[in-house]
Formats: sequence, C-alpha cells, structure tokens
Amino acid sequence: MALLARTAAPRPDDGVTLDPARPLRVTHVRGPLTLAVVSIAWMRSLGDEDRAALQARHLSADEAARAAELPVPKRRVEWTAGRLALKYGVSAYLRRHDGVHVRTRDVRVDAVPRGIRAGKPTVNAPVQVGLTHSGDLAVAACGPRTLGIDLERTRQVPRALAELLTPTAPGCPLLATMPLSLRWACKEAVLKHFGFGLRVDTREVELTAWRADGRFSWRPGPGLRRYAPTANAARLDSWAREVDGYSLALVWS
Repeated sequence: MALLARTAAPRPDDGVTLDPARPLRVTHVRGPLTLAVVSIAWMRSLGDEDRAALQARHLSADEAARAAELPVPKRRVEWTAGRLALKYGVSAYLRRHDGVHVRTRDVRVDAVPRGIRAGKPTVNAPVQVGLTHSGDLAVAACGPRTLGIDLERTRQVPRALAELLTPTAPGCPLLATMPLSLRWACKEAVLKHFGFGLRVDTREVELTAWRADGRFSWRPGPGLRRYAPTANAARLDSWAREVDGYSLALVWS
C-alpha cells in the first residue's frame, strides 16, 4: 500500500491488511514508512512455553523482566506484542533503506521518561517510531522523521463522544461521512505525532477535510499551539482509512 507522498498520488488500499489470524505482517509504504502488525489474538493463543520462547528470541533480559512484572495478563500480552511490532518494524526498515541487518533482540525500545511527551516510544536506531494497539492488533510505524499513528476498532461511540467528534468545518461533504472512530484516530494520530497523546485535549485538533484518497486536513487549536508553536498541517502528510474493521490514521513529516 502506498499511503501518501507529496510528489505522488497515494494508493492507500494496496498492501496493508489487519488480520488477527496472521501473527506478523510487515509492509513498506511511501513516506518512506514501514508498518509492522503483530496479532495480539495470536499471542493470547500461545501456551506459556511458546510465549517464553518467543520472548527469549526477541526480548532482552531487561525487557523480559519488565513483561514479567506486569500483573495483568491482558496488559502483559499487549505490551509484548507492541514491543515485537516495534522491533520487527525497525529491523525491516533498516534492512530495506540502509542495508543494515539488525536482530530484533538488539533493537532496544525506550520511552521519553517525563514531561508532556512522557511515554513516547524511542529506539536505539536512526529512525522515528510510533505505536498503537486496539482490539486484537498492535501496529508500529517507522520512518526517517517524526510520525504519529493510531488504531481504533471501528465501533459505535457514546453519544457525548459523538457530539465531540462532529465536524464543524463547512465545505467538505466527505468529512461529514467519516466514521466517528476514524475521526478519533485522526485526532490521536496528530497528537501522537507531536508526542503529546491525550495529554492535550483532542478538541485542539479540528478536522477540516477528508479526501477520497484518504488524505485528511486539520487545524491546530490554541492549546496545541501552546506546546507546539510551529504546528502546521500543511507541512505534514496525513492519511486515514477504515481497514478490515479498524480505523487507522497516520501523520508524518
């Protein structure tokens, strides 16, 4: 799938699939970006021995210890799936674009430790990463510059949230047809691009257009500009689409 490039027409429906029955899928798209999808559902189906073997193959000793410390099994599986998605994505990106072969076990995943960007994932490689998970899937995105990604299982949303997500920008009939879960994914992807996540109110991202090829436009509110004074949608690529029962949005420099 080619998502979007400023100099080429995107083909957003080619290549990327979100299939919980498939343990891993890695896709390279325009940007250049690499997406790695790991099935949380598949990981849940593994026995203890198989899961331990998977961790031994791909996680460092510190990461395996961190996973073991998580008391809730559901959270432990999601955390491990996210780490695997990041590691596979970084390894595949470096191999494709730099000709460098790095073992997944040697990709170290950290996070910004404090401040408004606390929790934003980082890696020990010259690549930027983003991570999201929802339902049965964890998805990592890797690229040469800052990016944001969000995945939401397509579903009905509460009435109060629906009112919050109702677009106010006139002149774009297609935006009014955008599914509510996809609107939420767009807003989160923008905020994740800046590393803020939900520490900044989603109302600070106003969606202004959505096009047939998946590109969407947005406008920053004053609260977002307070933390990111140079926020400018025109300088970023943004894409969103429903894929296999999920809402997926990407924003990248």
